Amino acid sequence: MDLLLETAIKAALKAGEEILKIYNGPASDFEIEHKADQSPLTIADRKSNEIIMEYLLATPYPVISEENKTTDYAIRKQWQTVWIVDPLDGTKEFIKRNGEFTVNIALTDNGTPILGVIYIPVKKILYYGTLKGGAYRIENMTPASATDWSKTERQATRLPLPRTDSTYTVVASRSHLSGETETFIRQLQQQHPQVKLISIGSSIKICLVAEGSADVYPRFAPTMEWDTAAGHAIALAAGKGLYREDGQTPLNYNKENLLNPWFIVK
Repeated sequence: MDLLLETAIKAALKAGEEILKIYNGPASDFEIEHKADQSPLTIADRKSNEIIMEYLLATPYPVISEENKTTDYAIRKQWQTVWIVDPLDGTKEFIKRNGEFTVNIALTDNGTPILGVIYIPVKKILYYGTLKGGAYRIENMTPASATDWSKTERQATRLPLPRTDSTYTVVASRSHLSGETETFIRQLQQQHPQVKLISIGSSIKICLVAEGSADVYPRFAPTMEWDTAAGHAIALAAGKGLYREDGQTPLNYNKENLLNPWFIVK
């Protein structure tokens, strides 16, 4: 597991470095295409995916990635352990240039996330976790930082962090705030004397709950397995959970339909 985690971290950091070259480069690198579902796709998505695949294909496990052709379920259902990857989560935020995008890499076993890595390239913040090893956050992370991983790992801060603000904090999507989510937030406002709302993009939302700076993240809008698997693993490693709308049933992965149900992180 330690070697798999190190591999995923190095892949995420290297992919993040390549994404930043495009993010900070000329406008011509921002050529945008649209997939069948009209979601945006940039060259950064593709290049990040290529880098991650180079790392993960050296491991014994198959890969499900947003930017790969989906393998038929007749084959996938035989995969007990599988990587689930979003090479650039928050493409809309990338295009807006607000920095709120991530690289997500997860390893799942029998549908449960057991390892997760999330890297925020603009802030150079790395979140990672395993079910047995716990969840951590490291700042100022670059590919060079992972050259001597055993040394870098000692700089990590264990999650959750000590809570200094007692205000009940809800984190929600910046680009996909649905009416159902707004209703959920209004209900929370009736239950708590003070409710603070943080709107932010990508899987950063799950990381904020995992680290303890937010209490809950409701998502009552469509997402895919690669949007949540890495964050789910980190949340579990930090003692939190990611559940279906009932607040009790965990999400599972490598389903026949890779679309997630509505969920709550808490």
